Amino acid sequence: MKNYRVLAFYCITPIENPHEEVALHKDFFQERDITSRIYISEQGINGQMSASVQDAEAYVEWLRSNPLFKEATIKVDEWHEQVFPRQTVKYRKNLVACEQPIDFTKRGEHVSPETWKEMLEDDQEYCLIDVRNDYESKIGHFTGAELPPCKDFREFETYADELEKRHGDSKPPVMMYCTGGIRCELYSSILKEKGYDKIYQLDGGVINYGHKVGNKHWKGKLFVFDDRLTVPISDEEATPISECQFCSKPSDHYYNCANMDCNTLFICCSECIKTYEGCCQSSCQENGNLRPYQQQNPHKPFRRKHHYQH
Repeated sequence: MKNYRVLAFYCITPIENPHEEVALHKDFFQERDITSRIYISEQGINGQMSASVQDAEAYVEWLRSNPLFKEATIKVDEWHEQVFPRQTVKYRKNLVACEQPIDFTKRGEHVSPETWKEMLEDDQEYCLIDVRNDYESKIGHFTGAELPPCKDFREFETYADELEKRHGDSKPPVMMYCTGGIRCELYSSILKEKGYDKIYQLDGGVINYGHKVGNKHWKGKLFVFDDRLTVPISDEEATPISECQFCSKPSDHYYNCANMDCNTLFICCSECIKTYEGCCQSSCQENGNLRPYQQQNPHKPFRRKHHYQH
């Protein structure tokens, strides 16, 4: 039974006192069945959370009652349990890790999932860019997308420089996408500064595309930053495009190494994860600082030692 809802949302908007908004969130969350990872800054809000159905509905209504966040893009999925280890709401200077100043008045054009699908199918040439990290695109991406070799968000700035050198003065129209949409808000601005005039960003990201269109033109699964780690973007079957690091069988399941001193993110099939007891290599099995591994309920990511001591 799916008694919980998973929310992914953001809103780019000037906030004069983000610390006050953090305090208001914490006050609202008191005594509610909510876990979260929410960041608020002068730039706006970027959040992920899971909550009971009742508390999720109450939060959406409460959030949109705030004039600052009434235009927030909110995606909702159902799940059978909480997907975050704790309740986190905090101030962060930058909503997405990016060293250079961002001019949010220069952003790409939002394109609905339906229009995005049509653009993928028309004859015009676009530079289709996946602006997520490489470990995310490894298990799922749009057919024909360019997959930048970026390990984290900050490396996109270097990739943008290389893209500019490659295209020179003849810059093509760009289609860009990410998980929920917020990274495109920053990266489209970066490309605008480099002279890319026609930039189209997928409204609501891959999550929204799966909800509205399904998996047409999409291959594999979607990486998410919570206990689920990988999810299909729709109810349609998703064929793995990645493989187990041990036996090379098709697999799209990510795990964090059960050795908490290692915690490496790796792809593994259901057979090998049992053999290695949730570890990324045999040497990690010999470490004493291990998360307990259960075959029917593999360890969850983002849990530290104190979680298991309790």
